[in-house]
Amino acid sequence: MFHKEGYRIIMNTFVLVAAIAVLAEYKISIEWIKSIIQITALILLILVLQFFRNPNRTTPKNEKHLISPADGKVVIVQEVFEKEYFKDKRLQVSIFMSPLNVHVTRYTMSGVINFSKYHPGKYLVAWHPKSSELNERTTIVLENETFGEILYRQIAGAVARRIVNYAEEGTQVTQGEDAGFIKFGSRVDLFLPLGTPIDVKVNDVVKGGVQTIAHLS
Repeated sequence: MFHKEGYRIIMNTFVLVAAIAVLAEYKISIEWIKSIIQITALILLILVLQFFRNPNRTTPKNEKHLISPADGKVVIVQEVFEKEYFKDKRLQVSIFMSPLNVHVTRYTMSGVINFSKYHPGKYLVAWHPKSSELNERTTIVLENETFGEILYRQIAGAVARRIVNYAEEGTQVTQGEDAGFIKFGSRVDLFLPLGTPIDVKVNDVVKGGVQTIAHLS
């Protein structure tokens, strides 16, 4: 399955690759050069297809669990001062997505969207300490009775040039549902209440929509 945000890019890439393959077949007489061009074009198509893949996952819904909002590697687990919305100390958990990861973002819990804002910005590498403040990003705040308010941020990386955010203020969302997409390299930050028991650590590889990253007893 492929994410709907990739349909146009996939189709354009397919047409381009087909054109390159046909032109190479009829315009280039040297076999090894022709083969290199055609194989390179095919690899490009495969890379685009794998980037926009959208695996069908069943989320084990649990109101006392927060599930990972994205695939990738945990790069930060620390107490920080969140200055955009809460303006107090929170527990930050950050997940870095390489271009090879699935780039769908999913709602970490069920609840109501209290805040959703887009910020234009720079394109620093996603693991840069200032990327969460300076890069193109969205800030979304979810609330339910179990965890209260939690904040998550979609952050563009050095290659990413578009963040898609489906969260609309005032709407009710369900844990594990599609929350958006970040194209070509990115990061997701979660800001949780202090004292929330965390089930992951730095360098852990997590799976979006299914893996528990925090819980309440």
